[in-house]
Amino acid sequence: MITHPFDGYWDLIHEKRGTVAAANTFMVLFLLTYVIKLLYTNFQFMETAIQHLDVLKEMASLLLPFLILCVANWAMTTLFDGKGRFKDIYIAMCYALVPYILIQLPLVLVSNMLTLEEGSLYSVLASFSLIWCVFLVFVGLMEVHDYGPGKTFIFIIVTIFGAAVIIFLLLVFFSLLSDAVSFFVSIYREIVFRLN
Repeated sequence: MITHPFDGYWDLIHEKRGTVAAANTFMVLFLLTYVIKLLYTNFQFMETAIQHLDVLKEMASLLLPFLILCVANWAMTTLFDGKGRFKDIYIAMCYALVPYILIQLPLVLVSNMLTLEEGSLYSVLASFSLIWCVFLVFVGLMEVHDYGPGKTFIFIIVTIFGAAVIIFLLLVFFSLLSDAVSFFVSIYREIVFRLN
């Protein structure tokens, strides 16, 4: 799949060679790779200080948007006559994370051998891993939904918009839930105060 993404995704989706267990494994490896990168990359190449690092928060900041994008993509398939199921979308997007794992793990070691002047090599390889992942997501969604390149590009933009709408609705929901809880807590406190 890494060297022949079109054939790889065809086999993955249409010949059922991809499994949810393997996709979950890639997701866990991706999250671990990200945390290892944050903790052990040479400090000269990091934007954030590790003293203020919350590992679970960092993992959640990747996992939740990833899952929201999968849900948004699945939700938009009805508008664009997509053929993919949620399982296929999730598997395709998790398999697209493999280049990040394969490049970023060795890059952590390499970063500790580089000087700041040689940092362009680090930046190029880090950017390459992300570009490769985005390309694999594009190819994967194209194969999952059986779209052409143009429709896939538009579909990805609509998916990002759908994810933004989902995030907005979740924020509104939790805001209303918080207000409702505080309202009932204040009523409870008032009743307790009046009874005493």
